[in-house]
Amino acid sequence: MPRGERPITVFGLDFPFAYDDWLAHPEGLAEIPEEVLGTRVAIIGAGVSGMVAAHELLKLGLRPVVYEAGRLGGRLRTEMFSDDPEIVAELGGMRFPRSATTFYHYVDALGLETRPFPNPLTAAAGTTVVDLGGVSRLARSIADLPSDFGDMAKAWADALETGAQASAIRDAIKRRDPHALKALWDPLVRAWDDRTFYDFIATSPAFSRLGFRHREMFGQVGFGTGGWDSDFRNTMLEILRVVLTDCDEDQHWIVGGAESVPRGLWHATPVCRHWPAETSLARLHAGAARPGVASLSRIDDHRIRVTDTYGNAEEFPCVLATCQSWLLTTNIDTDESLFSQDHWMSLDRTSYMQSAKTFVMVDRPFWHDIDPATGEPCMSMTLSDRLTRGTYLFDHGADRPGVICLSYTWMADALKMLPLPVEQRVELALGALSKIYPGLDIRSHIIGHPITISWESDPHFLGAFKGALPGHYRYNRRMYTHFMQRDFQASERGIFLAGDDVSWTPGWAEGAVQTALNAVWGIVDHLGGSTPADNPGPGDRFDELQPIDLDAS
Repeated sequence: MPRGERPITVFGLDFPFAYDDWLAHPEGLAEIPEEVLGTRVAIIGAGVSGMVAAHELLKLGLRPVVYEAGRLGGRLRTEMFSDDPEIVAELGGMRFPRSATTFYHYVDALGLETRPFPNPLTAAAGTTVVDLGGVSRLARSIADLPSDFGDMAKAWADALETGAQASAIRDAIKRRDPHALKALWDPLVRAWDDRTFYDFIATSPAFSRLGFRHREMFGQVGFGTGGWDSDFRNTMLEILRVVLTDCDEDQHWIVGGAESVPRGLWHATPVCRHWPAETSLARLHAGAARPGVASLSRIDDHRIRVTDTYGNAEEFPCVLATCQSWLLTTNIDTDESLFSQDHWMSLDRTSYMQSAKTFVMVDRPFWHDIDPATGEPCMSMTLSDRLTRGTYLFDHGADRPGVICLSYTWMADALKMLPLPVEQRVELALGALSKIYPGLDIRSHIIGHPITISWESDPHFLGAFKGALPGHYRYNRRMYTHFMQRDFQASERGIFLAGDDVSWTPGWAEGAVQTALNAVWGIVDHLGGSTPADNPGPGDRFDELQPIDLDAS
């Protein structure tokens, strides 16, 4: 790598601020005045965004008060199958790209171990079976598949290059050159805000030359992490943000579960201003977060009342809402004056994607057994156009139980599972896999009880993650830039937003962490604090780096 360059990271694209550098600076993020030390700040939601914000505010000398309606961890939800802490089902986030350097700041600080995720056609998967149109093919790389698959992959790479200047954008990211990056990215926002992912594929010269069959193949089994047809309706900008920052590459899973990150921050005892040594968020909360929030109301220009589900009310100068935005209109009685009508429109128009997963524990990683007829492993990571779509295999050692994610589906495929109990979901998945592996008795290896999730049926989430539709850029911009409040009406100041649905990268923990840090800057600014002169925060550089305003002249 040339001197001065870094690997591809989630630097930008819309707001190319180096959050990882801000966190790593020896002078810290910010300072707050003596008179506000110990000030209580309400945090709604104990997912990774809420925990990152609470952790950083605690270090600055504030007192986060965390409210949680469900369980700590949010959509980093890890369910244990047994007493072995590694034998788990990851119901939410389960694979984290190394380009997510801000998220990994906390993973590394907590000393958590990660391992390569067994994505299709990766060394971690070993072998992959691609089952499409009733034909199954085993491969270790795309070169092992028929030429149609290589043609599809090349068409996708060509489409990114000709339609989005992929190489130039990646070069600007490596050089951490925000101005070069914005010069390339901002025209793409204007060109693709109101056009879909499918439009990008269908109008690409590379795909047009190949015809519909290759577009169908791309949607069903795709590349990298699997098929992409569930995202075809979304704005192309959302897809570009993922692929140009390598969110779909070099992904890892967290040993012991992704929930270890928010739980680790809950119990962490960082060096803090104002608080005594060994202070943790858990200790300040007597071991448990406050109940869920029932209502938010404005008391005066300086105070917001938070009332929990048991009717207990407290007043705060600042509130950070990290819950999914729909909950501010469905589950929480929110004073309308707290947000402008433009912001209410944006919060209400958020479009969420459905997602379902079903897991089983098995007695051992039997998939390594060699099929005598083929000389190959008897089962592999599996991509299919059947209802399972993606089947992932997690090996914890020859003498320990393994875990199979029988099915990981989104959108319409997830909705097919919604009304079904876990036992029926397992049977349907096993039935589909029996057609791919007709001689393999998977069910004889299953032990314990299966685990499943449909995020859209959870009243505390109502969906898995945002999937921005064409024309939603303005809504996303309003939500993302909400931490810049100096021009707001007094009644709208002091409440902040964070979470992956506020970010430009929904469904990725990196977006949740970056928006949490935006909110930390906003809260510090609201309370009269400031950042070090040689370590400016996102608000200090906002005028220079702000996302393009499509309505500006």
